[in-house]
Amino acid sequence: MRGSGVGKVRVKTAKGRTAQSVRWLERHLNDPYVRKAKAEGWRSRAAFKLIELDEKFHFVKGSKAVVDLGVAPGGWAQVVRKMAPKAAVVGIDLLPVDPIQGVTLFEMDFMDDKAPGLLREALGQEPDLIISDMAANTVGHAATDHLRTMGLVEAAAWFAVENLRKGGTFVAKVFAGGTDGELLVLLKKNFTTIKHAKPPASRKGSVEWYVVAQGFKGRPDEGTEPTE
Repeated sequence: MRGSGVGKVRVKTAKGRTAQSVRWLERHLNDPYVRKAKAEGWRSRAAFKLIELDEKFHFVKGSKAVVDLGVAPGGWAQVVRKMAPKAAVVGIDLLPVDPIQGVTLFEMDFMDDKAPGLLREALGQEPDLIISDMAANTVGHAATDHLRTMGLVEAAAWFAVENLRKGGTFVAKVFAGGTDGELLVLLKKNFTTIKHAKPPASRKGSVEWYVVAQGFKGRPDEGTEPTE
């Protein structure tokens, strides 16, 4: 992705602002994906990660019912609405999210016992796509941050296994090295194909990757899919 040709933005060190935060802010302001997201009306640069993943794995277009776990600030939900305009879309997050046209939003924990029922009711059917760009809040200790985020990913994977429609897809952010052993076993048991990818929109220095699990095998009590 080429730069816009605009000169680099310099950030002055201010009272209460550390040198590290200054470097992060400069990198953010000079990021071409940030500029492009702003120009195109996406809520975050992460929108391009989903777009690039879909270009490779083709899971958004054609989806009928989509759940966005950890939807804030809403960039991924925006992409789904644009690429699959006929799909029912719901998003859930602990954080408040500004309204997104065509998306039903819930401000609650997706691990709440009431969440699955509320989401399915809003969709009017079981989801065929569950996406998650969630990462746990970092504490600055690499091993701890990895464990916290992978725990969140595993919870999202279980949510997918317990709620996806047969044939559905689960997409989630993981760290470098891909899915941990137990999570990989869970996904291989329940999906026909498991792939890992690092979209170009992920920053070069970032340890994030994404897992794309397609072809959900269904639950034993699910039976056959209804014919249309």
